[in-house]
Amino acid sequence: MRKEDLEDIEVALVLDAIHKRYGHDFRNYSRVSVKRRLRSALAKTKYSKISEMIYPLLHDELFFETLLYDLSITVTEMFRDPEFFKALREQVIPLLKTHPFIRIWHAGCATGEEVYSLAILLKEEGFYERATIFATDFNDVALARAKEGIYPIDRMKDYTANYQRSGGTGSFSQYYTTGYDSAILEPSLGKNIAFANHNLVTDGIFSEVHLILCRNVLIYFNKALQNRVLKLFRDSLAHGGVLALGSKEGLHFSEVNDDFKSLSPRWKIFKKTSS
Repeated sequence: MRKEDLEDIEVALVLDAIHKRYGHDFRNYSRVSVKRRLRSALAKTKYSKISEMIYPLLHDELFFETLLYDLSITVTEMFRDPEFFKALREQVIPLLKTHPFIRIWHAGCATGEEVYSLAILLKEEGFYERATIFATDFNDVALARAKEGIYPIDRMKDYTANYQRSGGTGSFSQYYTTGYDSAILEPSLGKNIAFANHNLVTDGIFSEVHLILCRNVLIYFNKALQNRVLKLFRDSLAHGGVLALGSKEGLHFSEVNDDFKSLSPRWKIFKKTSS
């Protein structure tokens, strides 16, 4: 048997162990992505094979939590893809402003940088007080960091540039204070954000939301799981609600394609047209 085939068996056994022991289901994630992340996690341990992680995985919850973080970590930053946030300002904000109260679901929020970016955008557009943002992820460690709203000070230069390119109307420095090599976001930004654990693979809908953001998450799922999550989003959105995906994702060939129209082909922003 080829080495690659043996590794595939090892990966399947690890994912099955995670599901049976802890209830987290990665079995319908892209195997290429999962395999890459397990290899990365393996390199940080004393083990030489992926299968050798099964015993500590089953018997050491701390080991599992560390592995879970490796499996779920995503690339994120404040105002990531500034032109996307500019498209939100120009095409989506006018739609949201028509509602007396706005419900937003940010799925797969990771460590929170993009959630706070959205809060800043809403504040500058004058209706953050009317909004509630539900920021969810299945990783409790990432959620804890998101709730803190504290980020490395050396990232602020890049974040400031992103903010300016996104159409920011003020000075980015007004949104944080500094201390101990960290940038501490203004507490007012988190006032209307509700962080919560939610697993897109197993959990249900958020009803009647006006905007869903889930960027660069679906690319890690296989086709069946993508369809499951897209139907979850469709059923969570109010009529006329907006779905924003990652630039490499879309609805083409999905089971919900006919339920939406495109607002921004480049940035994969869609408006729900079905009732």
